[in-house]
Amino acid sequence: MRLLLCEINMFENLTNKFEEVFSSLKKAPSLDERQVDEGLRSIRQALLEADVSLDVAKEFIEKVKPKALGQEIIRSTSPGDMVVKIVYDELVSLLGEKNNDVNLNAVPPVPMMLVGLQGSGKTTTTAKLAKYLENNKKKRVMMVSLDIYRPAAQEQLKSLGEQNNILTLPIIEGQQPADICQRALSAANLNGADVILFDTAGRTQIDLQMMSEIKQIENIIKPAETFLVADSLTGQVAASVAKEFKDTVNLSGIILTRADGDARGGAAVSMKFISQVPIKFLGIGEKINNLEVGRREFKKGTILYGRLFSTTKTNEKNGWNRRHHVFYAWCFKS
Repeated sequence: MRLLLCEINMFENLTNKFEEVFSSLKKAPSLDERQVDEGLRSIRQALLEADVSLDVAKEFIEKVKPKALGQEIIRSTSPGDMVVKIVYDELVSLLGEKNNDVNLNAVPPVPMMLVGLQGSGKTTTTAKLAKYLENNKKKRVMMVSLDIYRPAAQEQLKSLGEQNNILTLPIIEGQQPADICQRALSAANLNGADVILFDTAGRTQIDLQMMSEIKQIENIIKPAETFLVADSLTGQVAASVAKEFKDTVNLSGIILTRADGDARGGAAVSMKFISQVPIKFLGIGEKINNLEVGRREFKKGTILYGRLFSTTKTNEKNGWNRRHHVFYAWCFKS
């Protein structure tokens, strides 16, 4: 197993802001409600500056505040340290404590659907996911383009398949998405595919036609996985995007693209919070193999990026290992 420190750029801004807040809290020998309010106000501001949506930041603070004010202080632990612990625990709860593998527990061919806005990288991600399933799960994959609207979208997926030796459904000009789905299911049974990846059409913004179409597709193929593909640079609109798709289809996971870019981390936090599904993959480059499994490890002993807890001592007796560093990191296994 290898653990990589990733997403440093994505979460560095939030990390630094939290460090400033927690540093002042931990210096206080005691905390009153006013000090806690000031600290939480600064945390809320840090979340907003990292492009976490207003509603998500507000709800997060509402969950933390009563615990921070009512928490019984553990022996040998300062009030400031306890507030740090409470915020940390809430973030662990929000972002997830365990890895969530791809669901292949279905009768082959297992259908999976990728949805998202145009420009989020769905088509490239479809090919990356196919290669991941072939290399890591030893599955024969067939890719299917349902995007009959964007010029050359189907040809793009076909080209990616040819370049990387991945099976694709032959294109029939003028065929509608519902008919393509039916043909794909039949073809996959004939050619022995274990998994079918359906690359759905996106729009520059969410509209009724797109949502109706992906709902129809979902009813036809009954996917074992429905991935929301989203650009890490989406910003504060990430929450509304996640909500619209969550309200329309049965999302099972998120794939964040351009995770190696200059994102502030807000899209990841907002989408996870709103959708309540795990971030299963990160796109970290342009190459076919640049797709990493998102694994959130918060167990003791795991190396996490950051410095928030680096000045506190280990207190194993009370079930909290404060050697854990900042609020969040992505770790990977291979």
